[in-house]
Amino acid sequence: MTFVLVVDDDPQILEVFTDLLGKDARFEVRTCSTGYEAGMLTEAFRPHVIVLDYMLPDVNGNIVCRRLRERDELAGTKVIFVSGVVAQEEINRLMDAGADDFVRKPFDIRTFVSKIEALVGL
Repeated sequence: MTFVLVVDDDPQILEVFTDLLGKDARFEVRTCSTGYEAGMLTEAFRPHVIVLDYMLPDVNGNIVCRRLRERDELAGTKVIFVSGVVAQEEINRLMDAGADDFVRKPFDIRTFVSKIEALVGL
């Protein structure tokens, strides 16, 4: 089973991932809406993939990603940033923070699931 943590302050995004991935027996999904909660859930849940919004209410996603990358035990955790950011410089900063992929909002959910599958080898 692949554990997926979705971190986004948009309840509709959380609902889409919960509905779609929750119906797929290959995935167990948890969600939260702040960087602080992401840190706590990462400790408890140990996700294989984190779908991470860039603009969170408490801290930007790139800071969350950098903190994850500082932890040796989370080295295998894949991070996919999701954002409406359009400037390439900002996307480059997210990738430099340690992201494995970047997806621009709005996105096609089935294509997104394919990215998750590819990252974890499903």
